[in-house]
Amino acid sequence: MQIVSLFSGAGGLDLGLIHAGHNIIWANDIDPDAVQTYKKNISNHIIQSDISEILSPNIPNCDVVVGGFPCQGFSQANLLRFEDDERNKLYLEFLRVIKDKQPLFFLAENVRGILSLAGGRAIKIIEKDFSEAGYRVSKRLFNIADYGVPQMRQRVIIAGTRADLPKYNDYNFPAPTHCAPAKSQSMGLLPWRTIREALADISEPETGHNLVNHIYSKYKVTNRNFIGHRRTEPDKPSPTILARGNGKGGVCAIQHPNNHRRMSVREQAIIQTFPIDFEFFGKMNSCYRQVGNAVPVNFGRCLGEQLNIGAVLMEAA
Repeated sequence: MQIVSLFSGAGGLDLGLIHAGHNIIWANDIDPDAVQTYKKNISNHIIQSDISEILSPNIPNCDVVVGGFPCQGFSQANLLRFEDDERNKLYLEFLRVIKDKQPLFFLAENVRGILSLAGGRAIKIIEKDFSEAGYRVSKRLFNIADYGVPQMRQRVIIAGTRADLPKYNDYNFPAPTHCAPAKSQSMGLLPWRTIREALADISEPETGHNLVNHIYSKYKVTNRNFIGHRRTEPDKPSPTILARGNGKGGVCAIQHPNNHRRMSVREQAIIQTFPIDFEFFGKMNSCYRQVGNAVPVNFGRCLGEQLNIGAVLMEAA
């Protein structure tokens, strides 16, 4: 299918969709480092710009629109001033593109917290908006570890199928392929991939290697019991790879499975299932943020494979 990608970042979702056989025809992000990364590794079809400054006629027609929008503005206090909150601007731009381009499907990725914002009222508004734009809407919370990604990462996918399509064309979410080891045999699934497995062949940054982005934060390993500072358990999937962490705009990289240092940009990219030669551009913190903001490539591929099923059904009809 022909896909337009909004808020593309470094391109984790897009690369997964490409691996599933789709064609990304246009992409957009405002961050210059992420755009440089995308151009180097994926394609020059990405536009660096504020999406609000791009008119809908300048975005190509497509079968699918994908992207993840920030949701900080969906608070209880702001629901009555929904369109007045600057932080909701990007969500409204995503909605605008859906309304104007009317793709067959859309996929929107977001953090787990979007389900509970404003006591659950925010997600109801979002679903209503997409429904009024002409779509049958569904949503699901995923643990990405259930799809072969060596990371405990919970994300929400909101999917829309254009309402004029037959219901048998509705987008169906992918079924898990992995689960907790104790349940894997009884459920007929593979056990979760561990961080130890994922990084087994990666040497220390100080040793001789030919890896790109194999640099790491010297931020102290403290083993305190909160996000970004907990010990990493090597025989489990990694904790969530973070895009931010220290409250000052910097990144708190997850601890290496040996807990002697923070993981390098390269190691965190491996956990996010980027190819080993995928190169990130910008200063170290920018590279960490690009990795942490990305949809894991392998999960993107799983989402894309379900779009393939929808395409086959339409061709059969």
